[in-house]
Order: sequence, then C-alpha cells, then structure tokens
Amino acid sequence: MNARLDLFTNPVLTKFIKHLNSAARVAMDAGVPLRTLELIDLRVSQINGCAVCVDMHSKDLAHHGETAVRINLVAAWREATVYTEAERAALALAEAGTRIADSAGGVPDDVWLEITKHYNEEQTAALVAAVAGINTWNRLNIITQQPAGDYVPGQWG
Repeated sequence: MNARLDLFTNPVLTKFIKHLNSAARVAMDAGVPLRTLELIDLRVSQINGCAVCVDMHSKDLAHHGETAVRINLVAAWREATVYTEAERAALALAEAGTRIADSAGGVPDDVWLEITKHYNEEQTAALVAAVAGINTWNRLNIITQQPAGDYVPGQWG
C-alpha cells in the first residue's frame, strides 16, 4: 500500500505534525506514567483500526519493558487481571473518549469519577489531551492510508 500523502514532506502536514508533537509533550510532562499513555495509545488505535499506531505503540511498549501479556491483553483489558486500577480507569476513559458517538452525553459520569480517584486534575487533563491526540493521529494516518509494519522503536523521537 502506498500512502496518499507523505506526512513528512507535505508542507501543510509537516507543520500540523509539529504542533501535534508539541501537544503530546504537554501530556507527557504532567506525571502520568509513560506506559499508561502508551497503553491508551495502543487501545485507541485498536478501536480505530489504525495499523500504523498499533504497530508503533505495541513496539514502543515492548521497547520500554512492557510484557507481551499486558500488550496482547489491551484489547480485552476489562477481563484481564494484569492492569492496575489506575490503568483500568485510564483505559475506560480512552475507550469512552474514542467512542463518544456510541454514548449519548459523551463520557459517562462513572468513568469520569473513576479517573478522578486515581489522577489529580493536571494528570486528568493530560489523559484527556492524550486521548484526543491519539484519535487525531489515528485519523491522520487512516485518511492518508499510511502503511504499517516497518516502525522501529524510537525512530520518531
């Protein structure tokens, strides 16, 4: 498969990506564990069917020492016993924030309440930003049909 647009040479998209990367750094600096952010990125990418992001985030998780069991069970995290309560709250927020069209009123109050039990306001804001950010990346990659499978951990910083 060939990409419809080259994200790294198209002047509009390179400018857009620069801003997306800056926004992602804000979320990473709020004190949410990197592995939690990567788990969110992987789960949202699975839901949206973004092969590029599934490839990247599963490999990055492994590169950062995450176990194969935890990486492979992200798609079925509700039934898995390998995630902390804080991670489970973050994954629930990620799913609800991705599937907002499936729930009248957006993210349910019980999901929000659970997040606030495990994360302070700054971290909660970072989680919201992370969910919004990975959904944006997924759409960018899917719309432009970016090919997947060749990602090497760390190649994009």
